[in-house]
Formats: sequence, C-alpha cells, structure tokens
Amino acid sequence: MANELLYYIPAGQYGKEGVLALLEQHPEIKFVSLVGVDLAGNDTDEKIPISMFFDDYEDFFEGRMVQTDGSSVVLTDIATLNNARVDMWADASVNWFIDYNYENLDPMTGLPTGTLRIPAFLMHCDEYVDSRSILKRSVDYVKSELLAMLKNNYVPGMDHVKGEDIADIYFTTATELEFWVKTPSKVVSTKELSTSQKLQEQYWQRTHGAVRTAMEQAVERLDQYGLHAEMGHKEVGGVKGKIDDEGHMDHVLEQLEIDWKYTSNPLQTADNELQARIIVREVFRENGLDVTFQAKPIIGVAGSGEHTHFGLMAKLKNGKMVNLFSPEDMKKAALSPLGIGAIMGLLKNYEAINPFISSTTDSLNRLKPGFEAPVCIVTSIGEDPSVPSRNRTILCGLIRDIDNPMATRFELRSPNPYTNTYTALALMYLAAFDGMSYVINSGKTPAQLLDELSKAPEDVTDYLETGRAYRSEKDVFEDYTQEERDAMFGKPPATVWENVLGYKNHPEKVDVLSRGNAFSRRLMDSFIAGVMTRWTLELANRIVPAYINAVRAMKPVHTTDDVVDTARWDAVNELRIYLAKDTATAKSLFTRITEAIAAKDYDTASALQVEMNEKMPLLEAKYAEYVRNIL
Repeated sequence: MANELLYYIPAGQYGKEGVLALLEQHPEIKFVSLVGVDLAGNDTDEKIPISMFFDDYEDFFEGRMVQTDGSSVVLTDIATLNNARVDMWADASVNWFIDYNYENLDPMTGLPTGTLRIPAFLMHCDEYVDSRSILKRSVDYVKSELLAMLKNNYVPGMDHVKGEDIADIYFTTATELEFWVKTPSKVVSTKELSTSQKLQEQYWQRTHGAVRTAMEQAVERLDQYGLHAEMGHKEVGGVKGKIDDEGHMDHVLEQLEIDWKYTSNPLQTADNELQARIIVREVFRENGLDVTFQAKPIIGVAGSGEHTHFGLMAKLKNGKMVNLFSPEDMKKAALSPLGIGAIMGLLKNYEAINPFISSTTDSLNRLKPGFEAPVCIVTSIGEDPSVPSRNRTILCGLIRDIDNPMATRFELRSPNPYTNTYTALALMYLAAFDGMSYVINSGKTPAQLLDELSKAPEDVTDYLETGRAYRSEKDVFEDYTQEERDAMFGKPPATVWENVLGYKNHPEKVDVLSRGNAFSRRLMDSFIAGVMTRWTLELANRIVPAYINAVRAMKPVHTTDDVVDTARWDAVNELRIYLAKDTATAKSLFTRITEAIAAKDYDTASALQVEMNEKMPLLEAKYAEYVRNIL
C-alpha cells in the first residue's frame, strides 16, 4: 500500500498543471485543507472536496476560498466579534503534506482516504496575523538587513567571509521531539517512575512490543513524508512494561524521542514539526498507545523538551557555503564574531522572549533543577576550543564539531513540544540579529567580544547588562546555590504571570524584537493576551479543581487509636483545611486564588500559586507517610 500513496508534494517542483495532474493520479486524495497556525500554535483543518481545488485553484492562493472568524482561532484582541473575519491564503513556498485516514478506505481504490494539507497564512483586515507569516517576515527582515550590513562594514575576525562575496544567507534550523506514551487507562505511581529514572533504567534502552513497533513505523513514516528521521530512542523517563496473558505489552509508560534532519527554511522546519506530531500521535494510536506532548505530564519525573537548533549559513558568489557562526580556525576559537554576537543577542533579550517559549504552567513546571532543563539565562561554549562543550545545564548551548565547520549551531533547550515553533524561531533570529548588529557596528575584535560574553556580573560592558553573567562552564545546578544562580543569571519565573512580566517590564527589549515590524508589537501583545487568558482559565478551572479533588481523596484510614497515627493525621488534616476549606475565620488558599483571578489581581494569584505548588507536594508526602504506617 505504501508504494501506492503520495505523501507530500515538494515545494517548487510543480506548477498548477503539474499539481493537478499529480492529484489526478491519486483519486484516494478526496479533500483539501488549508492549514493556518494561530498565535497559540493551533493549526486549522477543514474538509474541502478535492473537486473544488480543481475548479477554483487560484482562489485558494488569493484568500477567496476559505474564511474563519475570531472565535475559531487565537488572535486575541485582533479578530474580535465585531470584526471577526479571517481569510486563509495558501502558501506555495513549502511542502504540502497528505494526511491519510487509515480507518476510512476509499471504496474505488481500496486505499486510505487522503486530505491534502496546504500550509496557509491568516489575513485579517489586509494584514497577515498568523504565526507562519510572523516567521516568514522575521527571517526575510533579518536576511535583508544582515546582508546589507555585512556588505557595508568590515568585521574583524570575519576575513574568511567577506561581505561583498556573499550572494545569499540561509537559516539552518531543526527541532527534537520528546513525548510520553502509555497504555490508555493504566496508572503508574510517581514514586515508581522517579525510582526508575534515578536508577537510569530507561534511557537509550531497547524498546519492546507495541512501543518498538510504533517507534519503527513512526520513523519509517516520517521518512516517507520527507522529514528524514535520524533516529528514535528511549528517553530518561518511564518504567518497564508488563506482559499480559496473551504475551502483549501492557502497563506501558515510557518517554521517547525522535529527531529528523535540518532544513535551510525555518518555515519548513516549523511545518515539519507540526506534521511530525500528527504522524507520531496517529502511528502510536494505531498501536493502541496514547501519546502526550505535555511539557511536564507527571510532576517529579522528567518532562518533555523540544530542543530547537538554529544556525546561519552564507552562500558565496562562487557557490561555496560557509557557516557564519564558525571561526576561520576551529581549533583556535569556538565561535566567529557573528556567532558570539548571536548568542549575546539571544541571552540579553531572553526575558522578553521567554513568555513566547514557555507560555503555560505546564511548561514552567518542566524548567526545574535536576531534570536537565534550563533554569538560568546562561550559555556554555567550552573551556577550550579544542574540546566542544556538552554542558546540559544551560539555557542555550553551542553545538560544534571541530572537523566539520558546517555543523556549528546553537541549541535552545527551553522549548517544549507545545512551544509555538514559528514564533520561537522568529524571536530567536530577531534577538540574534540584534547581537550581530552590535558586533558589526562595534568594530571590536573577537577577543574583546569573547571577554564581553564571559563578563563577571559586576563588569560594565557596551552591550550586555551590568549585574549579570551570561557564560558558565560549570554545572549550573550543582556548582551554584539557588541564591548564587539568581544573583548571577537572574531569578527564573515561577508562574506564567512572573514570566509575562519579563515582557511587560522590558519595553526596550520588546522594541528590539519588534524591529522592522516583522513581529509587530500589536501581534506580540495579542500573543501575551492569549497567554494570560489561558493561564487564568486553566488555573481557576483545571489546576485548582484537580487539587481540590486530590485533597478530598485524602481520607483517614487508621481505625485504631494510635498516638503516632493520630498526630500524623492531624498534621495532614490541618494542611488540608488550609488549602481547601473555608472557615469562619479564614478563606482557603484555593478560594483566595480564584478570587484573586476574578479580581484580576495577578500578583496575588501568582504568589498564591507558588505557595500552592509548595504545599501540595508537602501534603502528599505527609499523607503518604500517614497511610503507609499500617500492617
């Protein structure tokens, strides 16, 4: 069957007549869907009969075929109820994917019914307002400005890449996808998972049964879609599955990762990541397994990241490709001046970027010490250029191969599978460009730039902020106390509101990121407004109610009159009441949270959420101690 299916239509290989002729050869493709991506990263999906694509081809590319409204997509304060229409414009510059329904066979061909998914832009009042258009405008802006600056300025240390020799600039990007899979309705205790993780029983181990089958099928299917998977493997989280009486795997709960190759088109990278999630979810479902892309599905156990890589290449007029982040001599320096500028730009502006990367409570729950997830705005480039850094405790690391200058790139470790990859890549390159602009205009030598990147908190420099350090080759988790980390690298946000304050309290950094109007302030404000809406709704209507149910489930279990049991239950019950029970003299913590949200007192709601996050694990530990003291 696989050889008979068309999985994708490569960008630029077919004109209108070629596309329609190709589709005529595949009558199993019954529908077309325009895939717009709103500011929350949600993708649209429709079932338009393929006959309409044949009849009205041009209309799909001119916004006349499909419309939606503001209630269907997240464009907060933009597509309002009294001005709601949003038009969809198909994008011919990227690959188009065919999404097959293997449960609905076409009676004429016997093949699964297919939907041609065409990535699209969303237009509101003659303005493109979607995540895909933000990324496209951003890389176009950075390319245009950087080309002009390099052609008009001499950059010390970049003698191997002269501006007048550059014909074009390419953005190399890739993501890594981590996720949890489990048997539906099966439950494994957090303690069992945590113990397995500490014993390192899962990482890079052999997969078994349905997990192995699904992993192999997912890697093969990704390849069929042109994503060219590099590998799939077990991650650190999970427990050993059990075998039922028929020899099938049961009680599956494992963390996995799949990686695929880079592209030189960030828009294609983000589209690929969206398609990869669809493929992974469907393949594992076909094998009876549920997939979650949550950043931290289980508190106290490893979360799922989506490390995002970004680099910059120049194509010279003689056809040669050169990595702009690589130095002329890989053994004498870790980075080129432009590479140093790129990482400085990202780190300096990261407080304003972070709300777009980690925009949910779930994502911030993942960013905790001890889980190889970043907590500090800091980089590592290696103690010596001859030994590449593999420091996994920093926010953004340098990936390099001394024998392969083309491999030099940065890996941002904070994104998770629900991060909006489109807006994340846009902001990463806009921030990097700010740092590269500083380097180009400063005329500083590579040694001077390296000194600035390596500055102590008290050092005063021209670009990076006083009172902060930005580079560490140490283990950020183990070699610094929390107080030392906060003093050197800035205090990390504990809640969505604290994270959003990084955007609201740094207008000068927002100005940098909105330069050129590629990602306009209006669209950024809309993104942040959507983040706030989701945070308050989730906190009041999901997180607090879930904790209320957890507290209610903690009942006394001992029937004998034992002093130890009584004392432990009294301690548990006192905390239960503080959290969940209003009394004549005081309102519960949960009540105060919901009231603060209703009053839009976000400082109070955020502070109470921090307290709740501290007290709930304490309550669970006390109750576990109480209930296990039984014979």
